[in-house]
Amino acid sequence: MRQRAPAYLAGAAAATSLVSIAASQTLLGLALASLMLDRRQWRWPPVTLPLLLFMAWTLVAVAASPDPAGGLPQVRKFYVYLMLPVVFSAFRTLAEIRWLALAWTVVAALSGLWGLAQYVQKYLSTPDLFYFVYSNERITGFQSHWMTFSGLQMMALLITGAMLLFSRDRRWLVWRTAAAAIIALALLIAYTRSMWVGAAAGALWLLWSKKKWLVTLVPLTAAVVLALNPFQVRDRAFAIFRPETGTLNVTEHRAALRATGREMIKAHPWVGIGPEQVEKRFLEYAPASVPRPLPKDWYYQHLHNVYYQYAAERGLPALAALLWFLGQALFDFWRPLKALPPDSEARWMLHGAIASIIAVTISAYAEVNLGDSEVLGMFLAVVACGYAVRSNSLTAGR
Repeated sequence: MRQRAPAYLAGAAAATSLVSIAASQTLLGLALASLMLDRRQWRWPPVTLPLLLFMAWTLVAVAASPDPAGGLPQVRKFYVYLMLPVVFSAFRTLAEIRWLALAWTVVAALSGLWGLAQYVQKYLSTPDLFYFVYSNERITGFQSHWMTFSGLQMMALLITGAMLLFSRDRRWLVWRTAAAAIIALALLIAYTRSMWVGAAAGALWLLWSKKKWLVTLVPLTAAVVLALNPFQVRDRAFAIFRPETGTLNVTEHRAALRATGREMIKAHPWVGIGPEQVEKRFLEYAPASVPRPLPKDWYYQHLHNVYYQYAAERGLPALAALLWFLGQALFDFWRPLKALPPDSEARWMLHGAIASIIAVTISAYAEVNLGDSEVLGMFLAVVACGYAVRSNSLTAGR
């Protein structure tokens, strides 16, 4: 039992990232202590170097910032990065990874069910003006914000889908399929379009890898949903091109945020303007095309784009380290797929990790999804599981 404690605690830390960040971080600390007490060999995944460079350059950016103390929350977030080496060091068998994936499926489905109940409650409270009200106050499941909820649901859906498509373990197949349907429905009615696109991109990878003709299911499903317009999904999808009177023009808003980010990067390409400084210095760098005063419904605490955000806050070297991390992980998981036998049980996790990275990378263009500790923690756990599968020390125990 003591020997398996690191895996239990690390898995619990990764699973509870979908429920409570406080519980997840507490369990992460216990998993770290357990690894040290067990004297288990500490392992570092191959993407450790770009992650350390990202952290180091963040410290440089904090030191160069006009408000170093204001950037300390980003330094404290380094603790979440421990999820990567802790899960990678603790997990030694495919069975442990499978149980974590099943835990993600179960917790995401329960969070989705709670989100569905929230949806019904919101509809009953404002049936006449529901779409307008709901667009600004959506379901959150077990989370505090719909963006966090959607990012977690997106990854859980792709991991669950990878298991259904590529795992030879058919236990609880009906229940896992039902859970995937609940997660997908919750993601759909969360109205987070960037996560819709990310999930679709990840699904394209999974379906193409299974059977190439299956990719037609993605556009066909999208066409059916848009035609039937359940939950006013079509209205939400098309609102980005035709915003209704009195609502935020998302296209203009995001374009203005990116334009401001470019000005910040041009002015401070090496160390940025400082972590947590975007909101404080937004008007200082906003180009003339940005309306003044800023519209009341404009959110500019961050740039709604991971790449612009990190480059503007911390400089282009930090962005380069992040891209190195994402690119190397994708390559490291894709390469062994060519050598594995078609019926290898390890394939589902590698496919799930690739799909999750694709989804997070694409959705990051419209949201600072990796800025959420919950999303970041689960994402790093997914990457760690991918590397655990890839490592030579992995066993195929059930």
